Amino acid sequence: MHAAPSTLLSTLEVTVVMPCLNEASTIERCVREARGALAAEGIVGEVLVADNGSTDGSQEIAAQSGARVVNVTAKGYGNALRGGIEAARGRFILMGDSDCSYDFTHVGRFVERLRDGDDLVMGNRFRGGIQPGAMPWKNRYLGNPVLSGIGRLFFRTPIRDFHCGLRAFSISAYRTMDLRTTGMEFASEMVIKAMLLGLRVSEVPTVLRPDQRGRPPHLRPWRDGWRHLRFMLLYSPRWLFLYPGLLLILAGLATVACLAPAPRMLGGIEFDINTLLFSTLATLIGFQAVFFALCSRLYATQAGLMPASARNDRIYTYFSLEAGLGVGATLVLAGLGLSLGAVWHWKSHAFGPLDPRHVMRWVIPGAGALALGCQVMLGSFFLSVLGLQIRQSPPRKSPATGTAAT
Repeated sequence: MHAAPSTLLSTLEVTVVMPCLNEASTIERCVREARGALAAEGIVGEVLVADNGSTDGSQEIAAQSGARVVNVTAKGYGNALRGGIEAARGRFILMGDSDCSYDFTHVGRFVERLRDGDDLVMGNRFRGGIQPGAMPWKNRYLGNPVLSGIGRLFFRTPIRDFHCGLRAFSISAYRTMDLRTTGMEFASEMVIKAMLLGLRVSEVPTVLRPDQRGRPPHLRPWRDGWRHLRFMLLYSPRWLFLYPGLLLILAGLATVACLAPAPRMLGGIEFDINTLLFSTLATLIGFQAVFFALCSRLYATQAGLMPASARNDRIYTYFSLEAGLGVGATLVLAGLGLSLGAVWHWKSHAFGPLDPRHVMRWVIPGAGALALGCQVMLGSFFLSVLGLQIRQSPPRKSPATGTAAT
């Protein structure tokens, strides 16, 4: 007699989720290893294979080995994991690839940390051991250390193996994270969201073994490394836009203030109006970067990609439409004043030829202030549009059936 779904949900502690795409040569070993580990540790659990469209009979092999198989039609690594997790019956999830590279006998050390209250437990292959031939040198000595270091810098995480595929988490933490990506970025989003939400994250050592499939892996180191780096940058507007933008603004304004009165000598080199022009340009580019940071953060919060932040809410309160229009109008007036000063200087020379080294000290800052003022005002309007609270309309009724129409 089969237990009712509610009974299963209340008794199963762990679901081991394995994404699968044509893994007929390895799926049986992975399933049996995971099931044996659950039994050896006395953990009440199941093994679930999330098949993403295999054509080599992987589904039948997994089922015969004792796994529960769910078919996930939406393509992509993230979609396969998402489908498997949503079908899981355990309150804890352990996910790992089905190519025999991860050691599922370590399930106990992950579950122990979850039982102690951690929300996400990452495997650390560098602490546990990387067997010969298990990881290409460019991943081991370049890709993983660099990307993990960037992840720690951007998101203040203690994780030292940011991209280990063997990890465990509670189903409640997974629902809190509300992951949105569908491809390889799914794994990175999980760690980033956990840190941004203030969840408890820890690491345990695990071993990485050579891939046993006898064919090239689905991963492409350079392409997938760039995808992970790009994703981390997009998830950190501060490092992608804000900090570089502020640096450009400060350097540009400082140089403009130094060169606007007169040329300056530095190390035997004279810096004059050409440097003044590029410094003004740097200031404008810096403002654009800061503006993109504000827009990106606001959009990501509204789209559910990033959690809301009280500190960021205060920033948007201070930078209201009215405040932006006031600052922009002040800059425009300053730019007009400098431009009129240049015209007045031209008039004093009977509208004849002028020395560019002198008049451009009025024209360049004036044009820069005009452009910056217009950008501030237009950007303030755009931020206000992004910040509008849009009411969701109720579903329309079909006139023929009276049911909700989409």
